[in-house]
Amino acid sequence: MTLAGNSTTPLWQPTAAQISNTHMDKFRVFINDRHGLKLENSVELYIFSISQIEQFWNGVWDYCSIIGEKGAAPFFVDSASMIDAKIFPHAQLNYAENLLCKNNNTECFVFWGEDKIEYTLTWADVYAQVSQFQQVLKSWGVQKGDRVAAIMPNMPETYIAMLATTSLGAVWSSCSPDFGTRGVLDRFGQIEPKVLIAVDGYWYNGKKIEVAEKLEEITTQLPSVQHTVIMRYSGAAEAVAKRVKNGIVFDAACIAFDPKPIEFTRVEFNAPLFIMFSSGTTGAPKCIIHGVGGTLLQHAKEHAFHCDIKSDDRVFYFTTCGWMMWNWLASVMRTGATLLLYDGSPLSPHTDILFKFADSQRMTFFGTSAKYIESVNKSGYVPKEHFKLPHLRSLASTGSPLSVESFEFVYQSIKKDLHLASISGGTDIISCFVLGDPTLPVYSGEIQTAGLGMAVDVFTVDGKPDPTEKGELVCKRPFPCMPIGFWNDANNKKYKAAYFERFPNVWCHGDFAEWTSHQGIIIHGRSDATLNPGGVRIGTAELYAQVEKTPEVLESLAIGQNWQQDVRIVLFVKLRSGVELSQELIQKLKTDIKIGASPRHVPAKIIAVGDLPRTKSGKLVEIAVRDIVHNRPIANIEALANPEALELFKNLAELQD
Repeated sequence: MTLAGNSTTPLWQPTAAQISNTHMDKFRVFINDRHGLKLENSVELYIFSISQIEQFWNGVWDYCSIIGEKGAAPFFVDSASMIDAKIFPHAQLNYAENLLCKNNNTECFVFWGEDKIEYTLTWADVYAQVSQFQQVLKSWGVQKGDRVAAIMPNMPETYIAMLATTSLGAVWSSCSPDFGTRGVLDRFGQIEPKVLIAVDGYWYNGKKIEVAEKLEEITTQLPSVQHTVIMRYSGAAEAVAKRVKNGIVFDAACIAFDPKPIEFTRVEFNAPLFIMFSSGTTGAPKCIIHGVGGTLLQHAKEHAFHCDIKSDDRVFYFTTCGWMMWNWLASVMRTGATLLLYDGSPLSPHTDILFKFADSQRMTFFGTSAKYIESVNKSGYVPKEHFKLPHLRSLASTGSPLSVESFEFVYQSIKKDLHLASISGGTDIISCFVLGDPTLPVYSGEIQTAGLGMAVDVFTVDGKPDPTEKGELVCKRPFPCMPIGFWNDANNKKYKAAYFERFPNVWCHGDFAEWTSHQGIIIHGRSDATLNPGGVRIGTAELYAQVEKTPEVLESLAIGQNWQQDVRIVLFVKLRSGVELSQELIQKLKTDIKIGASPRHVPAKIIAVGDLPRTKSGKLVEIAVRDIVHNRPIANIEALANPEALELFKNLAELQD
């Protein structure tokens, strides 16, 4: 089998000077000096990181200046079971203490709420407000282990509330305000928060969205909530506070307390920090608990070595508070960089809004989704014709595989001298398994490398590594950001079933992947959405990469339909306005797929639909569509951003023959 990604010409290559100035290379030198080694590059550093786990993570702690007590050695206690392995088993630290690394008048947050609201908070502003809100929470009896939940946009006040919560050793969980009542209750109802924080309304695509009625319903049905804090945004804070259980406006609560030095409650390394939720499209959302130390250490590693973020950087990631990239972005505060926050539609009021934000705010790191890059490309907009982006050094993409066309669009139409990092991980690990490396070249269509300390491999169906075959993305050794468990999961039964049932004592992530000839990775989609016509496994991303080259197609979704004792591929396409799915277009798509992928990839049916269902974080939900087509019930449709789109797939006449 020929390996993917055999391009011999990189799209971008760092210079020797750029390499030597990266945290990645400086950490290599640090490790060499500490252990008397002669590691020559990041590839050799990676081998060290997965073979010498204790020395590696101890080095990350020291190089990144983690605040806290390591405790007595050993710093890594291995186990016959990956779940039971411990990293820094005796450490004591506090997440918020590490993030609040400044208390001065430099910019901490710059916020844009579409084109409606703009403001800036300094580090001193943030410190003072965290101090005040911590005192509010203390007065309400919030302490270590209690849960505080939030229904908030990606705005500075959300970070302030999270920092006050975690400074006490309490546990934070959040979702975005576009979640419906049932979606919120399915999540927060399980974890029983003591305090609920919510926004008074928000904007999306230029429209103000009211939330008072929804919040009244939610607080009525969450008996554990003792206080509801309403954040100002849309101008309705007082009115909303009157309608919810024990409601109070944020600044009205804080005004009773003067800012003072914050007291940080240090907790054990594996104390709970964040509760995240699975998408919930195949059942009730799983409550995934992430620990203080694992989250902090893993994010520190990724931000420093893989993203090369420094204290003078200005960092942006387009995310909502219901996606793990929000938590990832929050940890960037530890570096002292300025966080650039945007709430609303990334295409409102115009396609250029995020590039305008990047240019005006001297953005150095631009994080977004693969779908956003594809959408800008499909729109015909060429950012470099309007913005030079002289400060932009890195662009990261996640959420779904980044296509070859999108790689090339970035370098042709955004900026030529740029480190483009396609990254992939998930809520399960609140971070990445595979991501960028600023010391390595970028090849079209490839994720550059496995993360330091992550013993990533690709296994065949019989559990054996094979660098020449597509297979399951796995991790073979313990890593600190493994969940500390699922909420209310006796004996880790659900946890083990989710990740360790497929291959004994090996984390199976659920991605269908492939090594490249450059030791990079290509993700071909989720394993549970893999197509199996004639027993041959095909990743959905392989189809999308070919189909979405066609200008007439905005996006596509593929499923396997059970048909005549086999499985046939059905491709649904969302077409550009005014375009019809003619026989000529169908034939063109099939030809492109046959030539660009293989004859086995060619769908038996191609059907045009008006919309494609997706999660709140923008991921297509192939499984939900597959279940609708097979007349199976869909659990928890509240997890979808546009659940009405599922109706388009019911009882389709085209699928009856």
